[in-house]
Amino acid sequence: MSNENSYTTEEIAKLLRISKLTVYDLIKKGELPAYRVGRQMRVDASDLEAYKTRAKGEYRQAPIAPVVTNPLAVQAAQKGTARNIIISGQDVSLDMLASHLKQKDNSFRPLRSYVGSLNSLIAMYNGEADIVSTHLYDGETDSYNIPYVRRILSGHRFMIVNLLARRAGFYVQSQNPKQIHSWSDLTKPGVRMVNREKGSGARTLVEEQFRLHGIEGKDVLGFEREEASHLAVAGVVARKEADVGIGIEKAANLVAVDFLPLVRESYDLVVMKKQENESLIQLILEILQSASFQKELDAIGGYDLRNTGQILYETW
Repeated sequence: MSNENSYTTEEIAKLLRISKLTVYDLIKKGELPAYRVGRQMRVDASDLEAYKTRAKGEYRQAPIAPVVTNPLAVQAAQKGTARNIIISGQDVSLDMLASHLKQKDNSFRPLRSYVGSLNSLIAMYNGEADIVSTHLYDGETDSYNIPYVRRILSGHRFMIVNLLARRAGFYVQSQNPKQIHSWSDLTKPGVRMVNREKGSGARTLVEEQFRLHGIEGKDVLGFEREEASHLAVAGVVARKEADVGIGIEKAANLVAVDFLPLVRESYDLVVMKKQENESLIQLILEILQSASFQKELDAIGGYDLRNTGQILYETW
């Protein structure tokens, strides 16, 4: 560790196996005391241990035999087994979904995988993910997700349901000194960008927009620099190591960068329509459409929930 008495948010995310956005959410809620050293947030080791102790206490206080109505859940509880459900994607809303799944049905054991949209769909095709989140922009149809899911999961039965919508755009330094307002501005002399990793939704948006605007990556300074999250991209811009990056609005609110909205992206869930998934699909729809889940999402801010829980596409 960089400091034996305190941890960075990135170190805490690795220790607790959660996303950095979840760490920031815990800090924002006051559940994890933190302080700023320069541009970096830090948490004392004693405060981290206190949080873990409280979390363990809350877990132990949960009912030993929760009331369940799903026959599969009853059987699983009696056998002491549960089916692992891998939820793939990086948004904090997926952590909330995992929590609701765990609370509502103990026949499922939600596990999180923090992988980008395209690689998540490939994992689903290979049978390595059960619930996949995706926000992949298709320039040919000016739409999100459906064209990609249809191509990658060709021959499979699946359902696409909206989780939320959110704004994506440019991260720029305070007051936008390089006057970056459009995709073509990224080719200006001296403008440095920072990119997302290949296979992520943000990277797909960049590549599709470059194609539509006739821009080649080799013509943009910094195109080859990759970061693994929206927050990491925003952080690079905040540290003035780059002039522009592409990501979601929420990350911009956590660091000192300005946000210039470009698109309203649909952040959707994909689930295979298999016999063993019938109860899982019904539970997902029930959670997404519930007032309690949407209230939690709304409290975070920055999400458009008008279509949450709506089935956007399904095969038969």
